[in-house]
Amino acid sequence: MKSSLVRISTPFVVFLGDIKDEIYGKTGFGVVQWRGTECVGQVRLPGCRVDTGVPDCDIAAARAAGAKSFIIGSAAVGGRIPSSWVASLREAAAAGLDIVAGLHVRLEDLEGLADAARRGGSRLINVRVPPAELPVGTGRKRTGRRLLTVGTDCACGKKYTALALARDLKRRGVRSTFRATGQTGIMIAGEGMPIDAVVADFVTGAAELLSPDNTPDHWDVVEGQGALFHPGYLQVTVGLLVGSQPDAFVVCHDPLRTSVEGWEAFPLPTPMAVIERATSLGRLTNPGIRCVGVALNTSKADPAERDRLLASYARQTGLPCVDPIATGTDAIVSRLLQEFPAPQE
Repeated sequence: MKSSLVRISTPFVVFLGDIKDEIYGKTGFGVVQWRGTECVGQVRLPGCRVDTGVPDCDIAAARAAGAKSFIIGSAAVGGRIPSSWVASLREAAAAGLDIVAGLHVRLEDLEGLADAARRGGSRLINVRVPPAELPVGTGRKRTGRRLLTVGTDCACGKKYTALALARDLKRRGVRSTFRATGQTGIMIAGEGMPIDAVVADFVTGAAELLSPDNTPDHWDVVEGQGALFHPGYLQVTVGLLVGSQPDAFVVCHDPLRTSVEGWEAFPLPTPMAVIERATSLGRLTNPGIRCVGVALNTSKADPAERDRLLASYARQTGLPCVDPIATGTDAIVSRLLQEFPAPQE
């Protein structure tokens, strides 16, 4: 099977443009939070009011510090690249830095950027564009172990839960790899598959490509997308369940929501309903699939309520329940390693 993924070279520098609000810098904050040791700094234009907490530098200083990629960590309203940013992108590309973007516009369409990249020998990496010639899924069982994060809705913590699980597995000495499926996750991981941009017939094949054969004791922790009860985005979740063939999955849930975000006519499913549906669908390619925990996003809840919420969902599901950012994922990792002990050599 062809093994090409979207890949990003490191170290990198984060470009924030001239954004005024942190909400437009989520990608920049994400890559700094999870890969700060590989970030040489941030480039900000005059008027920028957002600071990711790494040193400011210009393009020449970033290149001198060893940067190989220029990650656009900010977004303007509408997902476009303002004309005032393009000169900086051209300068970086001409200096030999790969330009990395996960926005709706293609980098090649920006005036003069392709020419600057040719002069500098750099790549223009549109993270939302999947590799060419993806295969159709085969359903063939692969070696190694896999865990998938599955949400009750979109934007409820699937990426951060997967990142935290991969991190906490490594802390236990378990071989693990975070497998990114969205643009920010790919920028954090340095490679991945923009699964929601893949043509439907090839989603399961793309998921197989993302998590190939591995050693028996290795865990691929696959970032989930979409949601099984979502009327608009359930397709990508089904494809990931079938294609990644997870041995285990974790349900991610926002306990303060009552309906699917943006589709208020559809009530938010319970974690138990998602567990039942994910198990049923996942058995097509992995009959042994099972849920090992629930991850709550309590970032908008009163901190005093967090423990009560975690305890309540643990009782409802009979599974360990954590907030991966506030409490860590150790309880779920312990359950995972109990359910799937290390193979005997």
